[in-house]
Amino acid sequence: MILENPKRITLFAGHYGSGKTNIAVNYALSLKKSGKGVVIADLDIVNPYYRTKDSEKELSDAGIRVISSEFANSNVDFPAMPGEAYAIIDNKEDFAVCDVGGDDRGAYALGRFREGIIAEDYEMFLVINCYRPLTKDVDSLLEIKEEIEAAAGIPFTAIVNNSNLGRETTAQAVLDSLEYANEASRRLGLPLKLTTVFEPVYEQLKDKIENLMPLVLQERNFW
Repeated sequence: MILENPKRITLFAGHYGSGKTNIAVNYALSLKKSGKGVVIADLDIVNPYYRTKDSEKELSDAGIRVISSEFANSNVDFPAMPGEAYAIIDNKEDFAVCDVGGDDRGAYALGRFREGIIAEDYEMFLVINCYRPLTKDVDSLLEIKEEIEAAAGIPFTAIVNNSNLGRETTAQAVLDSLEYANEASRRLGLPLKLTTVFEPVYEQLKDKIENLMPLVLQERNFW
């Protein structure tokens, strides 16, 4: 496991296209491989593209419970979550991983679980990517951070640097993103706890970057 002593509830949020869903899926699978009971909740009720539910078979085959809206992967834009989503709070035996909707609109779904999450020893990661046009500078990240926190009522605790160019990502592209990630950490007042990288590049960087997690790209992935 990349992170020692993972929190029982881990949330991933960020701008559209930041790659939070792919990270959430990989993180949940890593937790499961370490022998933990895991549930993953797709709280992204506004994203019509890649969803946690797209990886439902792989997750279920690994023994991970998947919670998502019945309207996920449909053409119905209906922002509703099933009552079973409260399992992320109520079931203390399983580790919960949450894929939070992009920006403030998606974060509203998280707000209904606020009291239960705040009461836990949780982790909420801001997923950043300097190679996306709308998050290429730290000022943009600061605005997104504040919007999501205001909508969800839950403060971020750490940063994931997921700066990438999709399948064209090179080791140098990841190394070049570290200055941006460290500046984000300083200005946002959040520790940089995790850097993710396209799996084929992992071996080139594992001895150069701390807390590096290789990502297996999921089907219909939009990083």
